[in-house]
Amino acid sequence: MGDVPAVIMRWLHLSSVATLVGGFLFGALALRAAAKTLPADSAAALGDQAAARFRPWLLIAIAALIVSGIYNVITTPGHSTRYHVLLGVKLLLVAHVFAAGILAMRPHNPRRARQMTGAFISGFLIILISAYLRRIF
Repeated sequence: MGDVPAVIMRWLHLSSVATLVGGFLFGALALRAAAKTLPADSAAALGDQAAARFRPWLLIAIAALIVSGIYNVITTPGHSTRYHVLLGVKLLLVAHVFAAGILAMRPHNPRRARQMTGAFISGFLIILISAYLRRIF
């Protein structure tokens, strides 16, 4: 029974990452390509509509990642210096993903595609670092 909270928190963490990175990937690739086929005013309206619908999911995923991330750090002590250095790099990238995501979801944002692309790339790097951290733990 002691593993149930750990499993729930791990699932919450992974599903939140999938929501964020998947949403940014969709926005950066598919939505941008679809918007290019529309007139400029329609493309902007499409981007604003998509951002407005993704914004609540973004905020929920950020909150879930913060809660589950803190739980993961607290419940797994005894890491090496290399682990903590890489965790610091990962957390800086996480701050970038959160900030770029929040900024990208603002209405009437002409830099949305670039911000979502940057957030996706950082998110992908976070996943890569996380896989390595899991391996050295």
